[in-house]
Amino acid sequence: MSVISAGQVKPHAHRHGPTRRHRHHSFGFWITTLAFLVNMGFSAVPTPLYVLYQRRDHFSTIMITVVFAVYAVGVIASLFLAGHVSDWIGRKRVLVPALLLNIVSALIFVFAPSLPGLLAARIVSGVSVGLTTATATAYLSELHLGTWRGRTGSPRRSQIVATAANLGGIGFGPLVAGLLAQYAPQPLVLPYVVFLVALAVLAVLVALSPETADLPDPAPRYRPQRIAVPGHARRMFFAAVTTALASFAVFGIFTSLVPSFLAGTLHESSHAVAGAVAFAAFAAGAVAQIALSRAGLAFTLRTGPFVLVPGLALLVAGIWLPSLAVFVIGGVLTGAGAGLAFRSALIAAGSAAPPESRAEVLAFFFLGAYIGLSVPVVGLGIATQYVSARVVMLAFVVIVGAAVALGTRMVHASYVRDELGASPR
Repeated sequence: MSVISAGQVKPHAHRHGPTRRHRHHSFGFWITTLAFLVNMGFSAVPTPLYVLYQRRDHFSTIMITVVFAVYAVGVIASLFLAGHVSDWIGRKRVLVPALLLNIVSALIFVFAPSLPGLLAARIVSGVSVGLTTATATAYLSELHLGTWRGRTGSPRRSQIVATAANLGGIGFGPLVAGLLAQYAPQPLVLPYVVFLVALAVLAVLVALSPETADLPDPAPRYRPQRIAVPGHARRMFFAAVTTALASFAVFGIFTSLVPSFLAGTLHESSHAVAGAVAFAAFAAGAVAQIALSRAGLAFTLRTGPFVLVPGLALLVAGIWLPSLAVFVIGGVLTGAGAGLAFRSALIAAGSAAPPESRAEVLAFFFLGAYIGLSVPVVGLGIATQYVSARVVMLAFVVIVGAAVALGTRMVHASYVRDELGASPR
């Protein structure tokens, strides 16, 4: 997976210079990782709280999916309009405002908890995440390069950390929010305050981290997102986007409708359980990525669907029986399989990225992923108004399982073809 050279990492004549430089980049690497994780975590804080909002304001399931979907609209718009600008103005100048935007979102959640406030807060949070995903992923890669320059270090570390922070963060948010909602006062206030404080501290620490982007001079005129992938790599890139879209469609279920399934179908009303189930799925995805971090792309591409499909089958079986234990086991396997498929897709997309437009390529990749996070969930929410949740989930897992299998197969075919030198370079 190619990385941009850290344009502002320069050799120093003083013998202690490189050590200080490495430490500064190492500090930035782990601070950015934590900021990435917490910001993604905040985006999923409402997951176990939707039932409370639904009970308080008598929302329908469709309305819950609308509140969830406007978040994805914010993500998609942000990725399309600004996900790539850190290539031009620097990583910190995008990441710090992204963290501040989620602080604004938290304030809206706390002080305007009505339906219009929820919609506004979710849109703002979506914009924040859209700015964060591609920028933080590219930033971590460059900080890792600056940390290990002149020493032995694999680029896999930044890839693993970025994808684990992304998925692990989305699982971390519901876990914290569910525990606070179940066992602490002010369940619709305290979770947002906790994350607000953490984000404020991290924004300051990111601002103190080194800048790494090799900025163009002069800076290009602004334009929205485009596909900046070489022609010979586009087949693999679009296959990777398809895989990411299907994988995020699976994760979208855990951040939107799972609490409703738990309360309505499985008769489990604990907010802590709702948060823990979402956390288990996303944590399984992160752990699976770490466990197979040294495996080759081809092996990971094959393993993802092999784990995902049985997981989806158990997830549906848990709803049909009904059985909470089977549902949770299915969720863990599903999360692990989707996490591996997503990581494979991210590596494939990153390998197709020209160094000078890394964030732009990643922004388009995440654009496809977040379309998968939103559109299928809204469709599911509407479908559950007319068909039982069990039938809807059965249809969903068949479609998504087939999409992941097809996407990973296409990525693998393109990867093998390129490795054998069959495509023009």
